[in-house]
Amino acid sequence: MRSRSVIDYALARRATLADLAAGRVSSLDVCDAHPYLLRAAKYHGEPTSKRCPVCRGGAPLIHVTYTYGDELGESSGRARATRDLPALATRYSELRVYVVEVCRPCGWNHLITSYVIGTGEPRAKRQSRRQAADT
Repeated sequence: MRSRSVIDYALARRATLADLAAGRVSSLDVCDAHPYLLRAAKYHGEPTSKRCPVCRGGAPLIHVTYTYGDELGESSGRARATRDLPALATRYSELRVYVVEVCRPCGWNHLITSYVIGTGEPRAKRQSRRQAADT
């Protein structure tokens, strides 16, 4: 699977943590994970070897991977396991993938990276049921 249009948000993460350390923002400002994100981390997340930069707790940071794309229909925006991405990349022309790190104990969350996967080929146009019945 080849990723395209990769964006790394490490500088934004570093700036947020520097603002926290300097007292320009509080931990309440940066530890604001939405309940749905915390639930996705619990059931669909993948533990990392990294510890939370805010609470430095014993629980590992969790990566939650989301996929978005018109071709996905109602399942666009769903959390997915990274092992599922190669199959999706061969099936769809273009999907945007977002990876968020989450600390379940304190609520820290930050977008880590985003990228595009897919065949890169134009999407096949689907015939309407009426057109298919007429042929």
